[in-house]
Parts: sequence; structure tokens; C-alpha cells
Amino acid sequence: MTEKLRTNYRWFILSLLFIATTLLYIDRSALGILAPHLQKEIGWNEAQYGMINSSFMVAYALCFIIMGTVIDRIGTRKGYLISIGIWSIATLAHALSRTWIGFAVSRFSLAIGQSGNFPSAIKAVAEWFPKKDRALAIGIFNGGSNFGTVIAPLIIPVLVLSVNNWRIGFLWTFPISLLWAFIWFRSYKKPENHKKVSVSELTYIMSDNDENSSVEKIGWGKILSYRQTWAIAVAKFMADPIWWFYLFWGAKFLNEKFGINLKEIGLPFFTIYMVSWGMGILLGWLSSKFLKMGWGINKGRKLSLLSCGIVALPVVLVPYVNNVWTAVALIALATGGHCGWSANVFSLMSDVFPKRATASIAGFGGFAGAVGGALAAFSIGKILQNIGVEGYSIPFAVAGCGYLIALLIIHLLVPHIKPIDIK
Repeated sequence: MTEKLRTNYRWFILSLLFIATTLLYIDRSALGILAPHLQKEIGWNEAQYGMINSSFMVAYALCFIIMGTVIDRIGTRKGYLISIGIWSIATLAHALSRTWIGFAVSRFSLAIGQSGNFPSAIKAVAEWFPKKDRALAIGIFNGGSNFGTVIAPLIIPVLVLSVNNWRIGFLWTFPISLLWAFIWFRSYKKPENHKKVSVSELTYIMSDNDENSSVEKIGWGKILSYRQTWAIAVAKFMADPIWWFYLFWGAKFLNEKFGINLKEIGLPFFTIYMVSWGMGILLGWLSSKFLKMGWGINKGRKLSLLSCGIVALPVVLVPYVNNVWTAVALIALATGGHCGWSANVFSLMSDVFPKRATASIAGFGGFAGAVGGALAAFSIGKILQNIGVEGYSIPFAVAGCGYLIALLIIHLLVPHIKPIDIK
């Protein structure tokens, strides 16, 4: 029997990763969008809002380690189902909250489920894409973080204002999540076991697979002994809190600085995250282009990370501008730099470590990022409680410089990035 025309089923799998990440960010960003409204209705202060976000980050940090290990053990298919199931139920729980403590508990639960998204998705990309395409693939599915934050402020305010009830903002995605889980369960297998993958596509997926055939799990003692692990941790610890800052405090900043309300927030957020989505894909593509040009992992990834850091730098000026659209443009540029940074860091995980350790590495990186996010959320809440709107100059300064500082530390830790052959 002759070989069928080359299939492209890996792109269908990638579309499912994109949709799941979109749902994740819709559910995650709902609180930030509604925060100015809920702050008046529930009555929390800036410090308490910081504690709500810190509770999310603490759970995210703890569970990233657990979920990454679990996913490496039980597999991508089951791990992703568990993840989206937990976070979908936790999203519903927000609608039952009546105090800031109730929201803190709901956010803690949400983080438990959402901590499994990126370890699952990164592992899926490592299973379905060759190394030379992973930065692009990750840039595309990670674009769901932008798409989710783009459509959330367009849909959630309309829903909330139409029924005059903020709870709908936390309820409407549940049926969509159930449908996704059903499709994922029916569709996902490893490419070598999938009937819809042709021999030619499988050959392409495995084209630069130089990993040995061992399926033995890698222990944490060995994983933590490598400088590359700590370089990834630094990349996430320094950068992830910046993204959380934009997500959790972006609407509040625009409200307090420029008077942007729930009806008006849609267009600025749409602009910010559409620009950042496109830039994230572009910077991910640029990194993949460097590798295809023969630059190697070390030069290609580090120059890409440097480009992302430079793009993010002008955001330090945001607190000092007096025009809302100038502020939006600077934030959009910076969030685009972050998305490119994330795509390259996620790619480094699968570039450097074997597939059987990918989810664990992603989990450890997520843990480091969440620890940084928890510290940042607590600190930002305290700063704004004590200083007021002028205090935003501090987190924006950190947001502008953080990537370049992180890259310097990464270079000192790992002067030459190369794949690790773990026996």
C-alpha cells in the first residue's frame, strides 16, 4: 500500500493547546478586569487585593512542581484533563465568593488546576514537533495567553453589564471547557501511536530527535544538579511576575491613572494583547529562523532573548506619560517582548533537556516564576496601599529592566547552552 500524502495532524494538536491556553487566560484575567468594580462592591483594599493575588501565586508555585512531575509520570493526555477539570470548577467557585478571603480561596484553587497547563502543553509540543519548530509552535500556542486576554475584556464587561451581575464573568467559559476536554480525550495520543499521522509526518516530527530511547524517569536530585535548570528558573523568576503585574494590575492602573472604566477597558486591552500576540509569534519565529540559519541554540536563543529584553525596556516611561494611548502603546510593546521571551524560554526547556524530563523542568520553571509572582503581588499591594497611584513607577521600572538583568544572570550561569545527555 502506498504512503498517503503527508498529514499535518500536529497542527490540530497545536490548535487544541492554543484553545486551552486561551480558556486559561480568560478565566485567569476575569478577576483583573472586574477588580475596579469588585473592589467597590466587595470592599477590599489594595493590600487585600495583593493578598488575593499572592494566594494564587503561592498555590501556583507549590503545584507547578507537583503537576510537572505528575504529568511526566501519567502522560500528557491524562495530565491535561486533570488540569482543566480542576481549574474549571475553581472558576465557578469565584461566583460564590462574598469576601476578599473567599476570592483568595477561589484563586488558590484556580492555581492548582492552571499549574498543569504549561507543563502539559510544553510536553505536547516536545512530543509533536521537531526542535527546529518548537519556538514557533510554542509562540503560537502561547498566543492563547494573548488571545484570551484580548477577548476577555471584550466579552466579560458586555456579559456583566447586560445582566447586571458580575458573577456571569466567572461562569460562561465552563461549557466550553467541557467541550474541549471531550475533544482532547478523543484526539490526543503520541504521534507514533496515532492513526491519523502519516509516515512522512512522523518522520518529520522525529527528524532531529537525537534523544536516546530510555524511558527511565529523571529524579529531582539529578535535575537540580544542572546549571541549565537554574538558568531556566532565573528566566521565569524574573519575567513571570512582570506578566502577572500587567494582568492583575493593568486595568486598575488605567482606571486610576486615566479613569478608564469597565465599559471602556475593552479597546485598550484589545490593543495591548493583539500587539503582544503578534510580536510573540514574530519573536518566536525569529528564534526558529536563527536556528535554521545554523546559529546554534546558544547564539540563537540568547540573541532572541536580548531582542525581547530591549523591546520591553521603554515600559519604564509609562507612569510618566499623560496620554492613555501612549501608555497603552508602551505596555503593548513590553508585553510583546514578554511573549517572545516566554516562547524562547519554553523552547530552551525542550532544547536542553530530554523529553522525559520536559514537564518536570517546565514545572520547576513555573514554580520559580510563581514564587517571584507571589513576592511581587504582595509587594505591589503594599506599595500601592502606602503610596497610591504614584507607586506604580516602581513595578514599571522593574518590568522594564527585569529581562535584561535575567539574561545577564543566565549567561553567567550557562555561558554556552547545549543539550544535556542525561543517562
